[in-house]
Amino acid sequence: IDMMKPIGNAFQKDMRVIIVDLPGFGFSDEPKSVWTIYDYAECIHELLNELDAKNITMLGHSFGGKVSLAYASKYELDKLVILAAPFKKEVDKETLKTKTLKTFKKIPVLNKLEGFAKKHIGSTDYKNASPMMRDILVEHVNLDITEDIKKISVPTFIIWGENDEAVPIERAHELESLIDNAGLAIFPGTHYAYLENLKRTITTIRIFIEG
Repeated sequence: IDMMKPIGNAFQKDMRVIIVDLPGFGFSDEPKSVWTIYDYAECIHELLNELDAKNITMLGHSFGGKVSLAYASKYELDKLVILAAPFKKEVDKETLKTKTLKTFKKIPVLNKLEGFAKKHIGSTDYKNASPMMRDILVEHVNLDITEDIKKISVPTFIIWGENDEAVPIERAHELESLIDNAGLAIFPGTHYAYLENLKRTITTIRIFIEG
């Protein structure tokens, strides 16, 4: 939730904002069994129905972005915003946690969230994850949802960092090509380019939603 608040706060006067700690992340309890990305998407669908959410613009970063892509391949949305979302397996020698913490130390905008990152982003590190979350993350990393992404027809806006080491920039262009009605913005920065360029992120998302 803390990672999405900077964006949510900018829109709360204009629309209803719902920010979620997915099961197993932040302060939400972890699932009782190994969930797939589609189980997470179904969970979000049930939540939005319970909250009677209408005219939905869904936004997701990284793992949440992959869940959002799975959701959009199956359920109706008004618009979709994807921030650096993996959708197929990547060969990577350094953990996302290690890269993330390095980023938080280097960039002044993110310094305030470094303590949060150490506590909560650690779930992406298999060594620190619970056995259940470790299995879920393995499922996520190995799952290729390319064919389902091709089913997405909702207007989609993609934001990526040009120096993203967690999910390479090539994936951004590939994702844009897989979705018929998609646009791509490349920002300076890393896997967290949306926070490193927060004002620009908010402005471009606002234009996308209103336009």
